[in-house]
Amino acid sequence: MSVGVVMLVHTALKRAEQVIRHWSAAGCPVVIHVDKNVDRTVYDEFVNSVADLPDVLFSKRHRCEWGTWGIVAASQSASSLMLEKFPAVRHVYLASGSCLPLRPIKDLQEYLGKRPRTDFIESATTADVPWTQGGLDFERFTLRFPFSWRKHRFLFDRYVEFQRRFKMYRRVPDGIVPHMGSQWWCLTRQTLSAILEDPDRGVYDAYFKRVWIPDESYFQTLVRLYSQNIESRSLTLSKFDYQGKPHIFYDDHLQLLRRSDCFVARKIWPDADRLYENFLNEENPLKGAEPNPGKIDRIFAKAVERRTRGRAGLFMQSRLPRAGHENGFTSAPYSVFEGFADLFEDFEPWLARMTGTRVHGRLYSKAGVEFEGRQKTFSGAMSSNAKLRDHHAQSFLINLIWNTRGERQCFQFGPADSQFVSWDMAKDPNAQISVISGAWAIPLFQSNRNFSEIRAEAAELQRIESEHLEALRSPWAKARIRIWTLADFIETPMEALQTVLDEMGAKNLRRVTEAPKMADLNGFGQFLQNLKNQGMHPYLMGDFPTESSPVNDRPSRRKPYLVR
Repeated sequence: MSVGVVMLVHTALKRAEQVIRHWSAAGCPVVIHVDKNVDRTVYDEFVNSVADLPDVLFSKRHRCEWGTWGIVAASQSASSLMLEKFPAVRHVYLASGSCLPLRPIKDLQEYLGKRPRTDFIESATTADVPWTQGGLDFERFTLRFPFSWRKHRFLFDRYVEFQRRFKMYRRVPDGIVPHMGSQWWCLTRQTLSAILEDPDRGVYDAYFKRVWIPDESYFQTLVRLYSQNIESRSLTLSKFDYQGKPHIFYDDHLQLLRRSDCFVARKIWPDADRLYENFLNEENPLKGAEPNPGKIDRIFAKAVERRTRGRAGLFMQSRLPRAGHENGFTSAPYSVFEGFADLFEDFEPWLARMTGTRVHGRLYSKAGVEFEGRQKTFSGAMSSNAKLRDHHAQSFLINLIWNTRGERQCFQFGPADSQFVSWDMAKDPNAQISVISGAWAIPLFQSNRNFSEIRAEAAELQRIESEHLEALRSPWAKARIRIWTLADFIETPMEALQTVLDEMGAKNLRRVTEAPKMADLNGFGQFLQNLKNQGMHPYLMGDFPTESSPVNDRPSRRKPYLVR
């Protein structure tokens, strides 16, 4: 007999009985503490259920509540009884009713038998670890906590504030340095008996009774006074989330638990029949393996990241109301073209043919959503209704990219459209935004409307585009942005189009050998001059000449030839 088990039980007593019998069958005595909150009738039934096991005893009961002294008192009472009644025990293993042995008990006995003077307990100062949750690090050792954090949260918080305000700090007893760690330890008889029989135990107990969460600091601190060889780790696999709450293991964690090579795991769901059936009846496949919970740390780290950050472009209730906590505005890259459809008459079909992507029209047109092919609905039952889109314009874009992930989306945008997503696109790293500033004037030039109306609309569109360009050029912009003035673009349109396509990174992209049909710009320079003459200065187009021949009519450069 080398290992004794102290088990703290408060719920799922049937499962606890099953595990107790497993320990006992392997020759390990078990001392059980049952929470005093458990009804007396239920307690008596539980005692009778294991009455046939001679090496199973019950200790004095204490009322246990998370974060309070009762859990330490329960561990003390059960450990004292273990040391008194079972003198052959060399190591005492603290476990809970929700703990489940993952390997045959013989493995644990042999492992501890080779390390007769080693104490396994996490023990580190608050300055050395990031475990503490709730904003209390060393203060948990210098303030008083007479109120339950769970039942009397208001009183708990107010009393902490009161002590901080009036600097009512406690003095740490001489000779000890507060340490913290996992509640679940495995201590040698020598160390554990030294802690329980210490002449100053009354002083230490009085001090730790007002420490917050003393079950994670009492033994972890006092073990430093007596242990000759401490391994600062627990033999029990226990994982916690970012809020400090324990992960619960279910049936689908079977292979994950096997990979850990650990002797015991908590916290097991009481209805995980598959886990209990496999681990309590399994032969020894891991004989001699060193416990290595690090094997599964990566998986838990990913789970915590998924829980706290989520997937890019996919929102959940806890993150949606908090700007900046969405882990990415959209889920995949997309392209936005501003002014291209105004300058080129067949730009959309040309772009789709050249890149093989999904090319939409003006998704944020005030008249309605222009999906590809002018569909009334699109992927995910998205409607082309402008009112539905503008109810939450950002979510419209988010949903469009999420519903079509795996297929790049391209759409047109301009100052005549709803501008609700202007800043969102500018700050989105997934966005590729290509702008021909001032191209919005081409439809006005071709509109043949009253010039007074054109002048007023041109002034408004220029104001809107100017504000949009400020967003694109701001230090907060994260999108891939390229801006040309209309005058600069039409100087070398083929080169500019090739640059845009290269930045899209389209598969099987070939060199641009054909350009979309450009709008007829004869007289456009004079049109801009007329706007100037009417008092509206169209500066976003760049230095556009008053008399300019259309680009399509410019003579091509002569091909070189060889003279013999």
